[in-house]
Amino acid sequence: MNAPFFAPLRPGFASRALACWLALATTAPLHAANWPHWRGPTGDGVCAEKSLPVKWSATENVKWRLPLPEPGNSTPIVWGNKVFLTQPDGKAGKHQLLCLDRATGKQLWKTEVNFAGKEPTHGTNPYSSASPATDGERVVVSFASAGLWCYDLNGKELWHRDLGQQAHIWGNAASPVLHGGLCFLNFGPGARSFLVAVDKQTGQTVWQNDESGGDYGEKKPDGKQAWVGSWTTPVFIQENGRESLLMSWPGRVCALEPKTGKQVWECHGLNPLVYTSPLHRDGMVVAMGGFGGKSLAVRTGGRGDVTESHRLWLHPRTKQRIGSGVIHDGHIYIHNDPGVAECFELKTGQTVWEERLKGAASNGQNWSSIMLAGGNCYTITQGGDCFVFQASPQFELVSVNSLGEPSNSSVVPSDGELFIRTHRSLWCIAEKK
Repeated sequence: MNAPFFAPLRPGFASRALACWLALATTAPLHAANWPHWRGPTGDGVCAEKSLPVKWSATENVKWRLPLPEPGNSTPIVWGNKVFLTQPDGKAGKHQLLCLDRATGKQLWKTEVNFAGKEPTHGTNPYSSASPATDGERVVVSFASAGLWCYDLNGKELWHRDLGQQAHIWGNAASPVLHGGLCFLNFGPGARSFLVAVDKQTGQTVWQNDESGGDYGEKKPDGKQAWVGSWTTPVFIQENGRESLLMSWPGRVCALEPKTGKQVWECHGLNPLVYTSPLHRDGMVVAMGGFGGKSLAVRTGGRGDVTESHRLWLHPRTKQRIGSGVIHDGHIYIHNDPGVAECFELKTGQTVWEERLKGAASNGQNWSSIMLAGGNCYTITQGGDCFVFQASPQFELVSVNSLGEPSNSSVVPSDGELFIRTHRSLWCIAEKK
């Protein structure tokens, strides 16, 4: 996943060039094939490559397969010749960061963090669900109550931070993001929920915004439960010549100044549960709630509460959405929790099509966020069916590729290859030449 646990675009030339320039200006030099953190270099699930595999199986176009000791929901990242993956060791009470040789899948090194405390989670959300993040010099990973950890690319610890207890009955999944000189993390959900920015060199806090109204999610003495929380991973955009950090919180989506954490604008209309990350294209931001909740679009460039002045449309109730979608040529594409893919217009919110995606597995439930490349959308269901469908106003299914292993992660592209994490394995998919 990140998700994302519940979690999570084909732009015009100018906006795509700007996004690429920003990524280059704020990180170590990027190789075109690097996938440095959750949802890729620009945090929106978009890959510029056009020749990725569209057909594979458990025996076809498999470059290598690495068995994993326990189920996990995190998504791998790729930098150069290395793949990084978080992995729980529940029996030993350890959180692990694995570094693998991308050519062979062989383990190069592993770090372990012991955690003797108790941290609640859900059976469908194993520990270590957050994805790592790297800038080519360091790798940062969040292990929730076990802390925020930073290593160099050889596995040497550079620093770590104890951010306190994270507690929610469904666990956590929001991933850290390295941007500029800072590392950003949505610490939550739960009664202690906050967005924090730390210096990526030292781990020292630069700013922290506490979110009020959080809840553990447990049943109260009167039998009631508060379903509230955000599993969003921050996204960075440009609006009106300034840089903004986007976050979806219970009830609202907002933009902050990355260097200070000061809120620039907010738009209300979301429900109390939010699993997805915001989407952005052509001066518009789309935020989607979960648990049959709401979705909205808002114009960027405002100040203060822009609900009345800048909100473009609001869906009062939608299907459960855990994985994040993508935007491509004026349309939004998402694969919902019930296994239904949707396309709707960015400017109006009007539904263009919806299709239930059916594969070999009986469980078509989907927590995967969409990855977009070459005009195709890639997702993988809990049953292990990988779907490739066109990002087009006319629905067209390209392929169904079954791995036969459950998954709650997302598909990662890099230099003509796909990396897919299931509950049993990490797969490298590549067309045979």
